[in-house]
Amino acid sequence: MTTRSGNNGDMTREKENIPIRSAQVSRRSTRYWLVRWPTVCAAALGLVIAVSQSNEALGQRAQAAPEEATGWTDKPLATAKRYMVAAANPVAVEAGRAILRNGGNAIDAAIVTVLVLGIVEPQSSGLGGGAFLLFHDARAGKLFTYDGRETAPAAARPDRFMRDGQPIGFRDAVNSGLSVGVPGLARLLEMAHKSHGRLPWKDVVAPAIAIAREGFPVSARLNGLLGWYGAGRFSPQARAHYFDASGRPHPVGYVLRNEELARSLEALATEGAAPFYTGSIAGQIIEAVNGAARTAADMTLEDLAGYRVVARDPVCFAYRGQRICGMAPPSSGGLAVAQILKLISPFNEVQGKAAAMTPKAIHMIAEAEKLAYADRDYYVADPAFVGVPKGYLDDSYIDERRRLIDPARAMAKAEPGQPPGAFNTNNGADATRERGGTTHLSIIDADGNAVSMTATIEGAFGSGLWAGGFLLNNELTDFSFKPVDNTGRPIANRVEGGKRPRSSMAPTIVYGADGNVEAVLGAPGGHRIILYVVKALVGLLDWELDPQAVSALANFGDRGRGLEIEPGGGTAALALRLAARGHHMRLERMTSGLHIVARRNGQLEGGADPRREGVALGD
Repeated sequence: MTTRSGNNGDMTREKENIPIRSAQVSRRSTRYWLVRWPTVCAAALGLVIAVSQSNEALGQRAQAAPEEATGWTDKPLATAKRYMVAAANPVAVEAGRAILRNGGNAIDAAIVTVLVLGIVEPQSSGLGGGAFLLFHDARAGKLFTYDGRETAPAAARPDRFMRDGQPIGFRDAVNSGLSVGVPGLARLLEMAHKSHGRLPWKDVVAPAIAIAREGFPVSARLNGLLGWYGAGRFSPQARAHYFDASGRPHPVGYVLRNEELARSLEALATEGAAPFYTGSIAGQIIEAVNGAARTAADMTLEDLAGYRVVARDPVCFAYRGQRICGMAPPSSGGLAVAQILKLISPFNEVQGKAAAMTPKAIHMIAEAEKLAYADRDYYVADPAFVGVPKGYLDDSYIDERRRLIDPARAMAKAEPGQPPGAFNTNNGADATRERGGTTHLSIIDADGNAVSMTATIEGAFGSGLWAGGFLLNNELTDFSFKPVDNTGRPIANRVEGGKRPRSSMAPTIVYGADGNVEAVLGAPGGHRIILYVVKALVGLLDWELDPQAVSALANFGDRGRGLEIEPGGGTAALALRLAARGHHMRLERMTSGLHIVARRNGQLEGGADPRREGVALGD
C-alpha cells in the first residue's frame, strides 16, 4: 500500500496535470468549479477554476463541508471464505472479526465494530448520534430494517434556526445546543441485539471498553481532521481530550485513552441503554446541550426517555436480475437509489464492462440523479409528519420521468414530478443544507447473515459538545433552516417537535436470484451518499468490477447543482466531453467512504475506500 503526500503538507492522492487555469489557494480553499461550456473560451477548452471568493467565505464553506480529504491509500482486494467485515478503521474491523471468530453473528460483530468506530473515528459516529441498520436473517430468509435516527426535542419549532426572519449561520447552528437531536444509537444497538444477537451482550461490548480504557494510536486522518477544524470547534471538555494545552491536536501515534467513555460503555454493558435515556448519562447529555456556551437549547429528560427505535419496511426493487433493498424514510437513500436505478435500467449506454466511466454512461446516470434529487427534496421527510407519495416508484411514474432524459443533452433544471398518491403538491422548495460526519460498515457472517449499517453524528465531530466521554450530534441541522419557501409554502423537511430529520444515508443489501445475499454496501458523505451508492451498484452490477475497484473508482454525480466529478485518472478529459453535452461541470474532491462485501467467484470479496483509512478483513 502506498500513501502520497502533497506539497502543501496535506495528504492527497497524486493527481494528473489538469489542463485548467490554476491559482495559489490555501488548503481550506481548494475547491474547484468548472463553468458551463458555452460561456468560456473555446481555445482554453472551457475549464476555469473559480478562486475569487473572500477568505471569510472560503473558511465558512470549509467548515460547513462534509469530512475533508486527508489522503489516498491504495488497497488490495480482500478475500475470505467464511465471513468478512469492512469498515472505516482497522482497529474497529479487527474487533468485529474477533467477535465472528469467537462465534458471534453479524449483529454481534456490527455492535462492537460501530462502538469501536465511535472511539477511534470520533469525527464520524458514536454514542451521541444515530444510525440506520439493515439485517438479513439467513435462517428466516427475512430482511429487518431499523431506524435509530435522532429526533428533535418536543419543544422544537419550525423557526428554530431563524433570527429576524433570516436563517442563522451554519457554524453558529452547529456549535450550539440547538443542533443536537436525541441520540438513537445506544437504543438501536440494544434492540438489534435483543432481537438477533447470539453472544452475551456484555461479551459484545467488552472489547470497546478495553479499547477506550487502554487507548489507541491517533491515526493520520483523525489528526488531520482535528487540525483542519481546530480546537475552537469543541467544547472545553472535548478540547481537553483531543488537543494539548496549547491547542494542538495530539500527534499521529499518540495513545489516546478515554476513561470517561470506558465508564459509559461499562454502564451500557451492565445496564443496557437505560443510563443513556433515563439515568446518569442522560443527565450529562441534558447538561451539555442546555448549557452550551454558544446557544443553549431545550432538550429535556422526557425527550430522552421517550426515544424509540422504529422497525420499518425496507425499500426493495429489481435491477439487472437482482433484488436491491435499502432504508425507507426518513432516510431518502433507499427511495432515491431505487428511482435512479429504475430510471437508467433500459439504457444500453450504462450496461456492460465497456460502458464503465464513459461519457454516455455518466450522462445518463447524472440525468437520472437530477430527477431523483428533485423528487427527494420536494417530497421526502419523516413519514410521521409528511406523507411520502405511495406511487413514488411505480413503473408508470418512472416511465414518465424517464422521458425527460435526453441521451444527447443535459436538462437545464430538474423539477419535481407528481407521483401517484402525491396528495400534497404544495410543498415548499427545499432549503436543507445536509452535511456528513458519517461512517458505514458491511458484514457477512459464516451463516449468511448480513448487516449494512450507516451511523452518524452529522457534521465532522458533530456539535463539538461532550457528554459521558463522547461527542454529541448536530443532526438537527439536517432540517431545513427555513420553515417555508419564498412563496410561503411549508417545506417538508422543516423542524418540528419529535420529528426525525431527513437523511441521505443509504445502507444497502443486494440479493441474487436464489434469495441469498450477494453484496452489502453503503457509504458516508452527507448529501452525496446517494451518488456514491449508485456508483457502487452500477460498478458491481453493470460494469462487473470487484468491490475494491468499485471503491476506488472516481466519484461522480449530479444532485441538481452541477455534475460533480473527482480529479485524476483521466477525469479532466471526461469532464470536457460531458461539458460538451451541456453539463455544468464541477471538479471536486469527493470524500466517500464506501465499504463493500460481496459474494463473487465462490468467495467473499471486500473493498475499502482508499480515500479513508478503512479495511476489509475476513477468514
